[in-house]
Amino acid sequence: MAGTGKIVVGMADLKATKAPGILTTLGLGSCIGIALYDAKAKVAGLAHIMLPDSTAIHNNSNKAKFADTALIELILQMEKLGARKINIKAKIAGGAQMFAFNATSENLRVGDRNAEATKKALRLSGIPLLAAECGDSFGRTVELYADDGRFIIKAIGQSIRTI
Repeated sequence: MAGTGKIVVGMADLKATKAPGILTTLGLGSCIGIALYDAKAKVAGLAHIMLPDSTAIHNNSNKAKFADTALIELILQMEKLGARKINIKAKIAGGAQMFAFNATSENLRVGDRNAEATKKALRLSGIPLLAAECGDSFGRTVELYADDGRFIIKAIGQSIRTI
């Protein structure tokens, strides 16, 4: 998808674009926004993943829903637009603990598990992680700019950050 204006990436969704496109996803709570960028080709990709691992779920036909499968699919979408995997770098945001409770149970730590799984998937794919803003207890909206790779993070009550 190429073009100007913002391209919205929904929950359990992923999209890629060429410059001057802008990808955005809203409401990253425990979910992770995986931003990939090839500076040479000026191709950007953004995934809004909900869960860490597709192998733990029986009906996992939506590749964008999981950290492990979304990353592979996003790279393929970017390569169709001219990106080369060797040039792709990553930034991530999200993984918040949205509810106040005793988060000692592994199943309740979805945000932490999503962040850990995303970092692992990036390592296994050989894609360097340049920056991450994960955790805390607030949701985030992110924008990824295909012209220069800026990854802007907005959250209510927080200053706007670029990583």
